[in-house]
Formats: sequence, C-alpha cells, structure tokens
Amino acid sequence: MSAEQKLTLGNEKEERLKKLALLKEAGINPYPATTKRDHEVAQFLSDFKKLSDKQTVVTVAGRLRSLRSHGNLTFANIEDASGVLQLAFSKKELGDESYKRFVKLIDISDFIEVTGTAFVTHREENSLMASSWNILSKAIAPVPDAWYGLKDEDERYRQRYLDLLLNPETREMFIKKALFWEVTRDFMKRHGFFEVETPTIETSTGGAEANPFKTHHDDFDLDVFLRISVGELWQKRLMAAGFEKVFEIGRVYRNEGSSQDHLQEFTNLEFYWAYANYDMGMKLVQELYQELALKVFAKTKFSTKGMEYDLAGDWARIDYREEVLSRTGIDVLKSTEAEMEAKLDELGVKYEGSNRERLTDTLWKYCRRTIAGPAFLVNHPKLVSPLSKAKPENTDLTERFQIIIAGSEVGNGFSELNDPLDQRERFELQQKLIDRGDKEAMMPDWEFVEMLEHGMPPTCGFGFGERLFAFMMDKSVRETTLFPLMRPKKESEGNKV
Repeated sequence: MSAEQKLTLGNEKEERLKKLALLKEAGINPYPATTKRDHEVAQFLSDFKKLSDKQTVVTVAGRLRSLRSHGNLTFANIEDASGVLQLAFSKKELGDESYKRFVKLIDISDFIEVTGTAFVTHREENSLMASSWNILSKAIAPVPDAWYGLKDEDERYRQRYLDLLLNPETREMFIKKALFWEVTRDFMKRHGFFEVETPTIETSTGGAEANPFKTHHDDFDLDVFLRISVGELWQKRLMAAGFEKVFEIGRVYRNEGSSQDHLQEFTNLEFYWAYANYDMGMKLVQELYQELALKVFAKTKFSTKGMEYDLAGDWARIDYREEVLSRTGIDVLKSTEAEMEAKLDELGVKYEGSNRERLTDTLWKYCRRTIAGPAFLVNHPKLVSPLSKAKPENTDLTERFQIIIAGSEVGNGFSELNDPLDQRERFELQQKLIDRGDKEAMMPDWEFVEMLEHGMPPTCGFGFGERLFAFMMDKSVRETTLFPLMRPKKESEGNKV
C-alpha cells in the first residue's frame, strides 16, 4: 500500500471514529447483541411478489456495500450470505431526524438492519422501502476495494475475511472445497467404511516420513508430537480389533518448508480395508477420484500447472524402477550410492544426505515431474516403503501405489505390512537413519509391532490430502487454504485505533 493510500485510509478511519462517538452520544448502541431480522435477502427476493401484494413488513440485515444519495432519497445495497438487496431510504418515510442520522452517520461496510416493505423501483428492480433502521455494527475501517483494492497476495491471505468479502470466486472455491470433503465422506460411508477419530498428539509419529512438530505434555512430563498422518498406525490397530473398514478425515502437521504444493498443516483422508490388497485399493480409489471430479467439478478433464489430464477411464500403471532406469540410467536396486549421487549432480538436482533411501526418492521425484497422469505408480522399492507389504515374487519391491497427476503425487496406498518380524526389521533400519540425522525417516512405534504380533488381517490402506483439490482447481494449496499460516505483523505494521 502506498503512503498516499495509507493516509487516505487513516483519514477515513478518523472520520468513522467521530461518527461512532456521535452514535453513542445519541444513546444508540453501535454494537447491539441482537437483531430483529426475519428474512434473509434470498428469502425476501424469492417471496417478493407475495410480500409486495400483502405489503408485509419485514426486517433484513447485512453489510452495506453501496450508498447513493439523491437529496431526500438514498439508495443502498445490503449484502448477507444469501445475496444482495437494494434498499431505499426516504426522508418522507423515515422522518427528518432518522433520515439525517442515517445519511450523516452510516457508512459503506457498516452492518445494519432495515425494516420496511417490498416495492419495485421505476427501473423495475425489486427493492425494500425502509420504514426504520438500526445499526448492528459500526465499521471503523473501510473495506479496501473502495479505496485501494486488495491486490497483494500476502495481504489477501492475512486478511482473508476481506478477500472472501470482495471476491465471490474465492467464496465459491471454499464452498466447493467443503463439497469436495462432503462427497469424499459420503463415498466412504456408501462403501461401508466406518468413520473414526484417532489421536493428533502422539508419543511417536508413525505412518509417514516427515519432520514433526514437537511439544511437551506437562502432566506426563513427556515430549510428544503432532501427528504427520491421519492415524495410520491407530487405524491399523482397529483392523486387529475386528473392524474391517475404517476411515478418518482430519488435520495433519509437518514441520517442513512451504511451497506451491506443501503446507505445514492440512487435511487428509486415510482409509483401511481389511481382507483387501493394493489392487482392490486402486480400483476403489480410481472410482473415488472420478466421483469427486464429476460431483464437485462436473467434469473429468483438468489442466494443472499447464499439464492436461483426464480422470475418466482406467489409469495407466508406471513401474517405479523401470521409470527411473529409462529416464536416468540408474537401477534403484543395483546402482551404488556413488552412482546415484553422480547422476543427480549431472542432472543438476539438489539432494540432502547420501543415504540410499533419500537418493532413491530424489531420483524418482526428478522423473515424475513430467508425468501428466493420471497414473498409478507401482513396484516401489522396499527401502522407500517401510510400511508396505513386500511383493512375493520380488521381496525388494512392495505392493504400493501412488496417484500421479501433473508431475506430483496426490495419493498413496499399499497392501499393509502385517508381518511383525519384517516390520521390526524395517523400523530398526529407520531408527538407524534417524540416528544418522535423517529428519524425514519414520519414527518407530514398538507398540505397533506388539499389536502385529497379536495378528492383523491382510489390509489395504490409502490416503490423500487437500493437494488433490488444489490440483483440480489449478491453484496452490496455500491459495485453497482458508487461513494459511502467516508470520505475525509487527505492532508497527498493524492498524491502530
């Protein structure tokens, strides 16, 4: 915002504060707790003819979005969540004092309630003629579009309430996002899955490879972590407990960098399906994604980051090892770490650490970026899949699948490892990686191994996050998050009254 714009807003705010004081001096509460509203705008407009014929007195309420005075007559637009309505304020109808007070003390952005009757203007617009009005909330700062707009991306996220107010397309996006999760929940329940809630605070962060947020439990005097998956190891315990289909939609937290496709806090779905394998899981997930496309977006063809793809039909399968080999010449099962590092250096790809798991993952991420999809990535090496069941015909590979769209992974599932001895060995390997400083290695959960010793049926598990919605919208996940985390403004940067 320019210095001139700040000065303009400062002067406007000062004027509004004077009006606030005058309202109080007149014995008017500028912030009452109740309203007499009996009609939403949409209801008033839909019942307009009946209300007009009977000259029924109604009360509406909302935010003033425009004011246009013409001597003894003032027109205004009021907006609530259901729509926008034109109001007319006449000195003849209101009386001199009430009309004068409205014109002098009420501003655009104030919340008011207005009582009156339906009438049609000479321009044939269905409107409300006010017989009385009352202030509900005096806005001491103007909505910015009337002055300088809300253009800066950082400010749009920081003042999302203004972004939503000014941009109908932003509101529609979040209504669509709510539908996205509603369709997901309905799909899971229709297919017999039972919705559960699992802990968000854990003593170990099993179920994914990510750097967790750490905090302290004072009562137990115990360090704990915010979960990085939607209760994966807890939902598998439910498989052992006799449940056969469970799912959870919830928040997860990862103390990692921000980007177009990554946030530190986001919503995920995870489901677990007893007596099912990854082939069955792929079929169900393909059906789920296609239903989301049709019910939320009314289409199957999308464009994300300039890449076109169609979710209809059966999706291709891409072999992890073969794809990396064909694109880089590296065999992720046989090539040495030195060969992997040399190839990444040759390709100009940055990587962290020199352990084989991280090098393998980095090579794959280099390869995936040009794959439009939709496709199932299959045959992941065991090294990068510590919770997946090994393939019986090649135990170096696993029964895992990931959904690839627009060069990114937007879903991950597998036939769950239920061999307690194998799981213990893999956790021990992860612990060695942690001891060497790998922040993304999976934290072992030895009580989970104990559960497996009691027996868990064959199970398919799968999860995806809100990145899928962002991709379908062709926007960043930050843009499709209502209130993304922001650095706090310094006191000097904030608006002071």
